[in-house]
Amino acid sequence: MNKLGSAIYKYKKSVILVWVGIIVFFGFFALQLPSVLSGNGFEFDGEYKKTKEIIEEDFGQHPSSVIVLYENEGEASDEKWKSSIKNSFEKAEQLAADSVSPFQQEGMIKENIAYGVLMFDKEASSMSEEINDLRKVLKNTDGIKVSITGEPVIIKDLNQASQDDLAKAEMIGLPIALLVLVLAFGSLVAASLPLLVGIFSILTTMGAVYFFSYWFDLTIFILNIVPMIGLALSIDFALLFINRFKEEVNKQPVKDALMTTTATAGRSIIFSAMCVFIGLLGLMFIKIDIFQNVAIGGMTVVLISAVSAVTFLPAILGLLGSKVHSLSVLKVKSDKPGIWSTFAHFVMRRPVIMTLLALGLLIAGLLPVRQMELTVPGVDALPPTYDSRIAYDKFQDEFVDINKSSDKEVKLILETEGEVLTEENLEKLQSVLKKFEQNKNVEVVDSPFTLTGIDDPAAFLITASQENSPIQHVADAFITKDKMLASVYLKENLSAAEAQDLVREWADKEYDVSISFGGSPKFEQEIFDEIFKKAPQGLALILVSTFLILMVAFRSLLIPLKAIIMNILSLSATFGIVVWIFQEGHLGVDPTSIALILPVFVFSLVFGLSMDYEVFLISRIHEEYLETQDNNYATLTGLISTSKIISSAAAIMIVVTGAFAFTGVAPVKQMGVGIALAIFIDATVIRMVLVPSLMKLLGDWNWWFFGLKPSKNKRLGH
Repeated sequence: MNKLGSAIYKYKKSVILVWVGIIVFFGFFALQLPSVLSGNGFEFDGEYKKTKEIIEEDFGQHPSSVIVLYENEGEASDEKWKSSIKNSFEKAEQLAADSVSPFQQEGMIKENIAYGVLMFDKEASSMSEEINDLRKVLKNTDGIKVSITGEPVIIKDLNQASQDDLAKAEMIGLPIALLVLVLAFGSLVAASLPLLVGIFSILTTMGAVYFFSYWFDLTIFILNIVPMIGLALSIDFALLFINRFKEEVNKQPVKDALMTTTATAGRSIIFSAMCVFIGLLGLMFIKIDIFQNVAIGGMTVVLISAVSAVTFLPAILGLLGSKVHSLSVLKVKSDKPGIWSTFAHFVMRRPVIMTLLALGLLIAGLLPVRQMELTVPGVDALPPTYDSRIAYDKFQDEFVDINKSSDKEVKLILETEGEVLTEENLEKLQSVLKKFEQNKNVEVVDSPFTLTGIDDPAAFLITASQENSPIQHVADAFITKDKMLASVYLKENLSAAEAQDLVREWADKEYDVSISFGGSPKFEQEIFDEIFKKAPQGLALILVSTFLILMVAFRSLLIPLKAIIMNILSLSATFGIVVWIFQEGHLGVDPTSIALILPVFVFSLVFGLSMDYEVFLISRIHEEYLETQDNNYATLTGLISTSKIISSAAAIMIVVTGAFAFTGVAPVKQMGVGIALAIFIDATVIRMVLVPSLMKLLGDWNWWFFGLKPSKNKRLGH
């Protein structure tokens, strides 16, 4: 690290020029990133996906559809109302592969509201241009409001909402972050550097992530996740590095100061980045697009943030030298202990009481976590102010049978040996479907038998075989050569977990015919099963790797073990508080279920991010302990020298991530609150109370490493 610091100082201008070139190159592609993002990322290669493909290929159903909703707001006459709908829908039909006009089926047009359906042969996630074209064609006229909704429209609007949220969060977070940096450093030059490095790291990362779109389907949430992680982490790293450099440049020449800073703060940054990197790597075990996306984007931003912090930032500091103090607006007394240090003295005099108090607070926070209800984000992820969300809710209220909700629909593909239209196979199919109908958790079953009202297989076969049969349209839609399509609607009072259990139970049974399951309950069941099956593997990787990294970094067994246990406790308390706020509806929040991604992401992200503070603090304590062999003195000195910078870093992290609490996309809002809460708990209960009290209680055992201890060199008078 000394050699790296020396080389960067020697070639500082070249390093800066190389970084400028990298930023310009990747910055160009960063601007293109939104154009290659699509969907909510919950894609999984399972039975649900295969069933969907069979329905599209064998039954001729189109991959996606758009609902056109008409509302008569101006009390137009019946004639004008219907003619306006007809003229408008005819224009829209020309853009679609197929359509169902409001006049085509009974019940699609009412006195003041109507709808039509447009079908497309493209996947919902790749219909941005078609949605734009539809919005140009479908205009409000003479008091008649025209809206479009459906999966393709909601996906596009989620993409737009994510971009709007990012801009909103930056407008809130960046100015406050700059203010905190000014308070920490006192000068505008030093305060602006972390933000500069953070923005450049994010631009570079988003440009690099653009190229991943050639191999992966990238989710729209990556627009929020990468800046959230990148800005917080880059500022953290830069804060540590600049703070140490400011200390060293007051005592020695710029080159030596840079070498010392790189060897100390730079080393801490590398270990911290490794912890965060591995935390995100754990997500790669879960074979669902959104988790893979966040892992790839997160690991990329961690890598770039760490590299820029130990190359680009030192080069700038080498060029600035003592001018890093320029444009001073506040006089900062870096040697003043601060509130953390004062409180640490108080805590270390009462280590047992303070440990029990801290543990009590954490346990109280984690109690609500037992009631956590997790769901896959859907339409409700979109802010309720968007026209597509408003239109969707109105469509559901006005036209969808309460007993036939799409989120309770299980699609069945029943496959027979030979043709479906034989009396033997129809009897088998009806027998199987009757079992579903008789299930106490089933509301209704839609099948060719129930839709035609012909319950007798023999009569159904005779009627279906007639030329110009009255049930021909049903037979064509629901029967192919050897397959029959049916829908089972579960009771509305079933919870998401109960619906998943039921579908899982059905899939494990043996039937007289082969059955493939689809629909929302099956989709959610597969997503949940994949997470609960693979998450323990990622968790094991994170815990074991973090333990080994910290053990090597500090040559201690107890410190990494203690850090892991404290992190798990603080994260559990965070999840409990998130449940209390969002699920139970406190602090003015409307009650809502918790996004499935929240516990997995927050754990993977914050477990590594929290280790930043652990590494920063313990590194400094370790330095002092190696010199003095006095555990209490080393703890207090380490806290005094790092307390201000760690509290500043935590404040910025809380501001940057907490700013997403004021955004509209529900999962992102929960994520922002979750990360901000976790950092707050870590910076207060953990860092202010548990760390100093446990360091005091464990004494020299903190540094025990297979019986090895540093050689005695105890400083007198401490």
